[in-house]
Amino acid sequence: MRPTISRRRLMQAIGAAAFAPSGIAAGMLPGTESESPSAVGWCPEGPDTPKLSLGIDPRADATLMRRYKEIGIDHVLMGGPRIPWEESQISSILARFKSGGLAVGNMMIGGFPKTIYGRPGRDEEIEKVRNSIRAAGRAGLPVIEYNFYAHRLVEGYYEKPGRGGAGMTAFDYDRVKDLPPLPEEGAHTNEEMWKNISYFLKAVIPVAEESNVRLALHPNDPPAPLSRGSQQIMGTLDGWKHLIEIVPSKANGITFDCGVTRELGQDPVEVCRYFGTRDRINHVHFRNVRVEVPHEKYSEVFPDNGQNNMFAVMKELVRQKYPRQIFPEHPRRLDADRELAARAPYYPGGGGYIGYVYNVAYARAMMQAAIVSS
Repeated sequence: MRPTISRRRLMQAIGAAAFAPSGIAAGMLPGTESESPSAVGWCPEGPDTPKLSLGIDPRADATLMRRYKEIGIDHVLMGGPRIPWEESQISSILARFKSGGLAVGNMMIGGFPKTIYGRPGRDEEIEKVRNSIRAAGRAGLPVIEYNFYAHRLVEGYYEKPGRGGAGMTAFDYDRVKDLPPLPEEGAHTNEEMWKNISYFLKAVIPVAEESNVRLALHPNDPPAPLSRGSQQIMGTLDGWKHLIEIVPSKANGITFDCGVTRELGQDPVEVCRYFGTRDRINHVHFRNVRVEVPHEKYSEVFPDNGQNNMFAVMKELVRQKYPRQIFPEHPRRLDADRELAARAPYYPGGGGYIGYVYNVAYARAMMQAAIVSS
């Protein structure tokens, strides 16, 4: 015997079907007898869609893993151990988080300052990096992120009040433009830095290709003109483009940060399209800013009240079928998080877990809407 359906229920079903993604008919709507399991999970996230992720300490306990799972996070990234990495070491980390329902998709590698500055001993450092990439590949880690700063001008950050008094992170180059080079770093030109990173990439990218690992270089952030006397090779869009030409390989990619893109005065959608169509986006940072002077003065804000059209950025990533991690980073400091310290001492105005809940919810809404409309 068929169930009776009121006119109101019928009109609700018709309306829902009109806005449902293709493949979900009115008879498949949740709450009806013909409901299918696939209809319950209506948003078709899958292998060819982005993976929302959060950073986590490699030593994180089960409580934090559970908190991530509660807000729909299944993928994480973290800082890696000291180089050289060992396969057993990376496999153990991946397995521990897998037991908590979390897939580790990205580890940050560091510990090669002689390589960055082109000093004696860099070949030994590079060999450690090469061995680390091999270990990561054997363990099944798909992406390794890294930095190549001569100096990161974090001295220019300060806290600025935002809406309702929430903490924003601001940067002003005028505050720090005259700071001298640090003795242990020195001052370096773009020519030096390009020479050093070219030497590095030509040594490690072939190993990354063999190991089925992608490398993602994060751009200079903040992208100031000079950083304690040093030029910044990843502080301009031309620099980003030049990087991927040094060694033509999908393993030689970038972390596409739509916040830094706007800090440069560039359109994140166009930049995303440039690198995405070349399959060189190996990781994504998803955040918003308000820029007063490109490169020099800006504020990091909530994802919904900056200059970036975050939905347009997400739609472009979905259109490209970008399948790797998106990190909705740099949460704002909310009152509920005031008792939590910022993630780093040089990151004033940054928040904690509650701020991440906001960022994740916003990013997931953007992603699901982009998938459905694609």
